[in-house]
Amino acid sequence: MSLATGCGLYVLISILGPISGAHFNPAVTIPLAVVGEFPWREVAPYVAVQVVAALAGVVVAHWMFELPAFTASTHVRTGPSQWWSEGVATFGLLVTIWLGSRAKPALEPILVAVHITAAYWFTASTSFANPAVKI
Repeated sequence: MSLATGCGLYVLISILGPISGAHFNPAVTIPLAVVGEFPWREVAPYVAVQVVAALAGVVVAHWMFELPAFTASTHVRTGPSQWWSEGVATFGLLVTIWLGSRAKPALEPILVAVHITAAYWFTASTSFANPAVKI
């Protein structure tokens, strides 16, 4: 699962980066606005699209496996270790984006994809790292 996510993320960042900045995650968009690297007037529309796209992704994935479009989770995913894991994964993602874009901009898609792939394994939460997906 982590390799599929990482590979898919690499492709999406590579092809959509020039169009939208590859903003798939409110946890990236909002901090970029806070530090002045993204206009605040675009935050709400971007976050709305991120949430809608995440929900559409859930439907597509579920339908590929003949599951209902939406189901309630029966697995508890909360608690101190989960929150800490998500904080670590999200902090790592932001550092990867900020430093990667300055040090090696051409490698940013692979750096982000590799970080998320690795975060599946080094976090207790399997690194959701995207609030839009957690809905």
